[in-house]
Amino acid sequence: MENLKAFIESGVLELYVLGDLSPEETLRVKELASQHQEVRDELAAIEYAMEEFAMQNAVQPSEDVEAKLFQKLGINIDEETNSVSDLPLQAEPKIVSLDHSNAKMRSLRYALVACVALLIVSTAALFITYSKLTDAHDQIASLNLDKEKFAGVVSKLEYNNRGLNNLVEMNESKDWATIKMQGQAISPQSKMNVYWNKKNKDVIINYLAMDLPKADAQHEYQLWALVNGKPVSLGVFGKTDSTSRDALLKMQTIQEAQAFAVTLEPMGGSVNPTMEKLTVMGGV
Repeated sequence: MENLKAFIESGVLELYVLGDLSPEETLRVKELASQHQEVRDELAAIEYAMEEFAMQNAVQPSEDVEAKLFQKLGINIDEETNSVSDLPLQAEPKIVSLDHSNAKMRSLRYALVACVALLIVSTAALFITYSKLTDAHDQIASLNLDKEKFAGVVSKLEYNNRGLNNLVEMNESKDWATIKMQGQAISPQSKMNVYWNKKNKDVIINYLAMDLPKADAQHEYQLWALVNGKPVSLGVFGKTDSTSRDALLKMQTIQEAQAFAVTLEPMGGSVNPTMEKLTVMGGV
């Protein structure tokens, strides 16, 4: 019964009376009407309401218009009796009943409220999911950063360990010459070791065996080789804190050298050594 009531209030019967249903829908209405008295009563009420509405709002045409219309339709009018012969059945006026509008409006309101509630719940769920994803992304980025830092520390320790092993090998090898440089007048307590390979002419400084005053932000140290009485630059190096650098640092190669020296120079180095900033020096 509930389904039948909903069917009656759906507006399908009004469309049936107006002739606006498809053949399949029309057949279905006829079947239900043959089975249920409520459907037949509703159809009769709709037809009666439409007829009453049409009669109440009918407009009487003028005699001239009426005559021309009947003539166009091929209908003869008896002037004495004012009767019409061969008058075909007129199509029923297509008037849409509004009796079921309240039920439809209620259904639309409920649907709208449900849609708004669903939208609010979905928006809240999306916001919570986005927040969780953002937090997870930040945690992953933090873990990756910690992983990179740890990998860097491990790599540095491995490199320094190799550097220490290389120092042992260099001290035991006859190919490497160890030049021990002593502090000069500006810094008598300073000391530093330079390793020079007699075969491939590589020059390496040892941060672990270095004790130089810490350079400020505007200066850095520069290594020189004394070749036939003339200084030749072998490159610059910065702070002497061994905890922030590798154990060994390769400098420029030199084919011949009678001595090595280090001076404190402006950032980037100098073309000629600043002798008053001579820090350490040692002969080959």
